[in-house]
Amino acid sequence: MFGRFFFLCLCSISTTCLFAQHQDKVDFIHAAVSIKPLVEQKVIQGSVVYHFKVKQDVDSVFLDAQDMTFNSVLLNHKKTTFKTSKTKISIYKNFKRNRSYSLTLHYVAKPQQTVYFIDMDDHLKGNGQVWTQGQGKYTSHWLPSFDDMEEKVEFDLNISFDPEYEVIANGVLKKVRAKDGLKTWSYDMREPMSSYLLSFAIGKYSKQQLTATSGIPIENYYYPKDSLKVEPTYRYTKSIFDFLEQEIGVPYPWQNYKQIPVKDFLYAGMENTGTTIFSDGYVIDSIAFVDKNYVNVNAHELAHQWFGNLVTEKNGSHHWLHEGFATYYAYLAEKEIFGNDYFYWKLYDSAQQLNEQAKEGKGEALTNPKASSLTFYEKGAWALVMLRNQVGDDAFKNGVKNYLGKYRFQNVTIDDFIREMELAADMDLSPFKKLWLGSTTFPMEKVKDFLTTESSAVAGFIKLKWALTTSLKDKKNIIEKYWDEFDNEEFRARLVLRNHKQFPPELIQSAFDSKSIKIRQALTLAYSKIPLALKKEYESLLEDESYITQENALYRLWISFPQDRGRYLDKTKGVMGLPNKNVRLLWLLLASLTKDYDDDSKEAYLSELYGYTSPKYSMETRQTAFGIIGDVLEYTDQNILDLVNACVHHSWQFRKYARGLLDTLLKVDGQRNRIIGLTKGMNDDELRYIRTKLSLQ
Repeated sequence: MFGRFFFLCLCSISTTCLFAQHQDKVDFIHAAVSIKPLVEQKVIQGSVVYHFKVKQDVDSVFLDAQDMTFNSVLLNHKKTTFKTSKTKISIYKNFKRNRSYSLTLHYVAKPQQTVYFIDMDDHLKGNGQVWTQGQGKYTSHWLPSFDDMEEKVEFDLNISFDPEYEVIANGVLKKVRAKDGLKTWSYDMREPMSSYLLSFAIGKYSKQQLTATSGIPIENYYYPKDSLKVEPTYRYTKSIFDFLEQEIGVPYPWQNYKQIPVKDFLYAGMENTGTTIFSDGYVIDSIAFVDKNYVNVNAHELAHQWFGNLVTEKNGSHHWLHEGFATYYAYLAEKEIFGNDYFYWKLYDSAQQLNEQAKEGKGEALTNPKASSLTFYEKGAWALVMLRNQVGDDAFKNGVKNYLGKYRFQNVTIDDFIREMELAADMDLSPFKKLWLGSTTFPMEKVKDFLTTESSAVAGFIKLKWALTTSLKDKKNIIEKYWDEFDNEEFRARLVLRNHKQFPPELIQSAFDSKSIKIRQALTLAYSKIPLALKKEYESLLEDESYITQENALYRLWISFPQDRGRYLDKTKGVMGLPNKNVRLLWLLLASLTKDYDDDSKEAYLSELYGYTSPKYSMETRQTAFGIIGDVLEYTDQNILDLVNACVHHSWQFRKYARGLLDTLLKVDGQRNRIIGLTKGMNDDELRYIRTKLSLQ
């Protein structure tokens, strides 16, 4: 996959409190939640009724509640003694063993994180969204709840909002009622879950409805303007769902499944219970499918419905049980869809990354709660690959099935899983646990042995690398020999990328003659300047159904053949490209720089290019535009204002990028005074940041 590490950073990353305080003497059972998001104030007005049972006498109970104001607190419908802090509300009473209580809280929350009000200001009215991201940021910012993952509650949600929007949340939609100019959507859950998995999304949506073979309803949401992108975006969804139910061997544990794209999501996706929210950067057309598709994220978040949601880690020391498993089962789903070859090449790439990490002395144990995403996701998946290889398919599947059955709707440790696998396999797994879970090393030799046994193409590639490194023979002959021996798309694409300079002309021609988009895409990266003899072949790449191929080919052709720039621009004039508008942004830059090309429109082209840094576009588009403009042109005043706006963006990835770019800009003479002169056009958050940055009063 392109940008594999970027995907890891975006994917559902748990940074939840590793050891949140647990109330083991109290069991919260049910919560009836009613909320009303107030857009202008960016406030949540809400109430919640909790029912809980006391297992042992205690003198207080508490809920996590970040910066909340409580208007009313009732215990069994009567006023009670309570105390609030910045992060909690505590209720004081002599709670008696084996008694049940109800706790009613009326509150107002102004979330600084976790609830995101996107494009709800006046100039973008109609495109707005409100959505949540609780993992790593805590649901307790908008609902008095539990940062501790061990407290599992059955949540029912009632959400009141503008009737022109759709409101989507966990569970089954039981009813929608209108009152006082608002609609209230009522969602029902049947089973308990950790509160970090509670979620809602509000926006202008239509939906595609599917039904899994097992009868589970699947709802795939999309923006009305994207009706033609529904099929490529959600391609294989039913196949993935059916495969995972069969492969895992445990029925899907929730009432239904929903997927909702949102703008500027913090990660690739988040597996809220039955309700995955994901980045609308994965909403694509059919051409983009080959370059960037939702299949892996789709399968990853769905796998979490078992591994993370049905059974949940006790704390971050057991995070492998979430991310390693979701990554592994997503790979299996892709194997089912795209074939064995695809599966083993992804494992090979993953192993290469992990081996490099280990060689640099940065290897991490899977039991380390502070391990990186690369470790939890990729090393975690590899641990399961090798565990299955060790114990066999039947024992592995039985062990997983027994593990999920025994601990359903409970919290687990790594030892709980290993114990079930040992029973299923009748085998001591202590050596496996020591090597794969507790060690900071990555056993590359064992991995190579596995891959060379399972995949002849990967085995051939490993042999080729060794032959080219050690042989004194003509490397062209070696390359030709392996090219002829392995008629494999991935193998040949990698050979082009690594060794094209040693290719004889007939082999280059063979690569161009290939119908493989992947091999031809590799050719677009092979030469910084295209040889004249390959001009015609490179021009054919502009016709390929791949936006990355088109982008790379356009740039290299424009650089290499100045006399034909106008023709190349005409050929690609209407292409937007991936969701980040990769082709269009490059085209606008090249069109504005090309002498004698459509001179009457150059001002309009530059205006469009500069405009893509605006907050009305996605952060991926904005970041691409900032990069292109900064590399070649001068930022306009509006670009500078947009950059400062990006410095206070809710996405940490985009915010970090923007702040680094601003730091670089401030090193240029005159830019500091320029930015000071633009402060009148900044909002309060932007002013606070820039004043701190420039040490202004």
